Amino acid sequence: MKKRIFALLLVSIMVLSLLAGCASKAETPETSGTEKKVFRVGMECSYAPFNWTQKDDSNGAVPIMDSSDYAYGYDVEMAKRIAEANGWALEVYKIDWDGLILALNANKIDAIIAGMGVTEERQKSVDFSEYYWSGDMVMIVNVDSPYASATSLEDFRGTKVTSQLNTVWMDLIPQIPEVDEKPGLGGNSEILVAVRSGKLDGTILGETEAYSAVLANPDLAVVKFEEGKGFDYSKGEASNAVAVRKGDSETLEAINKVLSSFSAEDRSALMEKIIKMQPILE
Repeated sequence: MKKRIFALLLVSIMVLSLLAGCASKAETPETSGTEKKVFRVGMECSYAPFNWTQKDDSNGAVPIMDSSDYAYGYDVEMAKRIAEANGWALEVYKIDWDGLILALNANKIDAIIAGMGVTEERQKSVDFSEYYWSGDMVMIVNVDSPYASATSLEDFRGTKVTSQLNTVWMDLIPQIPEVDEKPGLGGNSEILVAVRSGKLDGTILGETEAYSAVLANPDLAVVKFEEGKGFDYSKGEASNAVAVRKGDSETLEAINKVLSSFSAEDRSALMEKIIKMQPILE
């Protein structure tokens, strides 16, 4: 009889232990549904004022995955706001420009927020959000160059020009009359060195990037053309949007909802603040 009672007690203890274990397991984040979705964003982290690399988390910079460095800039602020509004955990990945769309479509990242313009060619590979920034297309020359006072593309006839590989700026170069087009280069810093050294008479950049570059390089000047005398381009090519995988409507809708909540004034104020913070101005 005693053995029977002991056996029943033992079974009861085991059952209670199992129930307690199940209860405690049910309360963990992994099973309670409290885990945040991870929002993986790719960018160059070398394209101020939109994105850059720095050594610490000052000014709200976020860690770059698989690195001891941090990323900040206008694109990072956009990524942070999108993630926070949706309750997502943000991860930033540093990826070369040419590899961004490849990484997105290989599911290594969920979105590209990298100052990317909207072109028909890119729309074949990715879906784009609403624009989160827009500007003009301008040229950068040496401040003492005869082209610094140019007012039209005709003034650049026969000049040596190039820009960053695989960008909308490269596609605009043939619009310059009799242009001496040079091979595209890898990034803005390399291109600006070529302009300063005289290897190039000028380069094409977006207006925001150009004025940002001139703030850091006072020996350079921005050439903004008179209306109707500059480059011919679509609004999408001169604007920046978030890229997501084709058919990822859920992520796209969540991003657009956040972007639509920011007015043009809010975006301009943020960009002005970011330009003053970029490390190349220190």
